[in-house]
Amino acid sequence: MKKLIYAFLLVCLPLLGHAQFDGEFIKPRSGKFLLQNATVVTVTKGTLANTSVLIDGGKIVSVGQNIPAGDAEVIDCSDHFIYPGMFDGGSRLGLVEVNSLAETQDYAEIGQVTPNMQALVAINPNSVAIPVTRVSGVTTTLAMPSGGIFPGTAALINLNGYTPDQMYAGFKGVVLNFPSSARRSTWDRRSDEDIKREADEAQKTLNEIWGRAETYYQLQQANAELQYYPEMEQLAKVLAGELPLLVEVNAATDILSAIDWIKSKNVNAILTGVAEGWRVADKIAEANLPVITGPMLSIPTRQSDRYDAAYTNPGKMAKAGVKVVIRSNDAENTRNLPFNAGFAAAYGMGKEEALKAITINAAEVFGIADKMGSIEAGKDATLFVATGDPFETKSQIRHVFIDGFRVPMSNRHIKLYQEFLERSPGLEKN
Repeated sequence: MKKLIYAFLLVCLPLLGHAQFDGEFIKPRSGKFLLQNATVVTVTKGTLANTSVLIDGGKIVSVGQNIPAGDAEVIDCSDHFIYPGMFDGGSRLGLVEVNSLAETQDYAEIGQVTPNMQALVAINPNSVAIPVTRVSGVTTTLAMPSGGIFPGTAALINLNGYTPDQMYAGFKGVVLNFPSSARRSTWDRRSDEDIKREADEAQKTLNEIWGRAETYYQLQQANAELQYYPEMEQLAKVLAGELPLLVEVNAATDILSAIDWIKSKNVNAILTGVAEGWRVADKIAEANLPVITGPMLSIPTRQSDRYDAAYTNPGKMAKAGVKVVIRSNDAENTRNLPFNAGFAAAYGMGKEEALKAITINAAEVFGIADKMGSIEAGKDATLFVATGDPFETKSQIRHVFIDGFRVPMSNRHIKLYQEFLERSPGLEKN
């Protein structure tokens, strides 16, 4: 019997390695691919009609017409469009599975000062929401920790891989929740005096923490013998310029305070959130600080604002000269990133700038524009093929490639849809 089972496995295992689901491979697979006769939206070098893209060894080998197929697998992309993979500039995808279950949440640590906590370590590569997201053309996300003053270190990940290290896309940044002087919501019943007092206390605490980090860094530079202090060691990397500071701030007055604070500390910083950036866009541009903003699918921060304040925010900042990246600030609905960008495009940003905000702008802000963010020879083959504009809900994503791996166009949602689309009746009663 054992010999029979062994022989069965020898026959079946090779077949399982090439298993398919409804005509599509179950596992992402690498190889040499020629995406033929598409309209290629390069983002940086215009839109190219009737153009092919050759992928090999995880890279885009060439972009042009009449590329010989050779031994490549040919994928006909006639009447389709090729775009670079979309970046979400901030989400909890992979850090939480079920929002209502604390056991599945791994985006917040205990304590107010935990900058050494690594979001990359907490990523769940097997999250059900990851395949749901990547079949929408969202290939790369910034995993953001939350809670406390310094909640941890964010990490950029590609949505393919069996381990967090395999998914790592080359950027990390320490998150700072800048002290807020605004009301938390319309239900916030604190008095103006209480709000100001709490904001002042939070600012004092931040300055004290930063003062300790500066002292630690100075001692480190002097080669002094230091006790184990991982929190300060991580903040010292920001002071040394090894890691940027992701400063989460939203109210207009707080944005101005954050700009002044960043200038006084002389650190490499990126503003995140920035819900009221449109109010002080010229000041942000003057400070030459990039911005990661979103979600667009949101309500105004003040009751007196127009209904479209969140929709127009990125466009107004971009027109003021701010480099803007868009985020969903979500988890399971990170898949809606293209529609966040679509709202920004429709409400003043324009389609071209909105596309840049989730492709090349993000790659530049994260320091990986030499590898990602556009369709160019030599860059990583992280891209997707669509029937039309990805900002339009009617467009369908046909193929997705991440680091040269062809990703299966299947997920839990699709499987359930297929199961119940033409279901047979259940057991009938006599």
